[in-house]
Amino acid sequence: MELEDPTYRALHRYTKALSVALGYRDLYTRVHSDRVVSLSEEIGMRMGLSAQELAILKISATFHDIGKIGIPDHILLKPGRLNDGETEEMQKHAEVGANIVIATELEGAELAARIIRHHHERWDGAGYPDGLAGDAIPLCSRIIGIADSYDAMSTTRAYHPAKAHAEIMRVFAEETGAKHDPTVMAVFREVIESSPFRVTEG
Repeated sequence: MELEDPTYRALHRYTKALSVALGYRDLYTRVHSDRVVSLSEEIGMRMGLSAQELAILKISATFHDIGKIGIPDHILLKPGRLNDGETEEMQKHAEVGANIVIATELEGAELAARIIRHHHERWDGAGYPDGLAGDAIPLCSRIIGIADSYDAMSTTRAYHPAKAHAEIMRVFAEETGAKHDPTVMAVFREVIESSPFRVTEG
């Protein structure tokens, strides 16, 4: 992925090696992140984000799961559902990822780290790690959260089968206003119908 805006290119190149390293531990996470980048960019473009905003959105989406590099293998690669303790440990990946990115001290690192830290917050404030709600959640985090959820539901994992598009959209209808920002979701609904990442009806 080559950034159209050069401002954050150094940050992207510096952290790309970490993404490759994570891919060797968990290929699914690496491929998943690539799809989340593309979906996030589609949403961001439709919402009229500037070139710099799109650049930082793409970097943040690329590395939104980079914190999983710090999650123990028996949790990260567990072939089944996580128990409560394991779930709590897995949720630390958002904070760990933010710490990894901010440690680069490169231009844009603080902004990208903030977006990564908050991509699992919920519109109603019931998310993690900080329980932010509504517009207090960075817009790019809200975008990534929707793209992340769509791709996660559309792929088969050991603990759940892939959902068809219509089923995912029914879940989103229930979650909008609680988990997801209604405005961003409305844009996503427009984008996904013509997106190459739209999954089949099963």
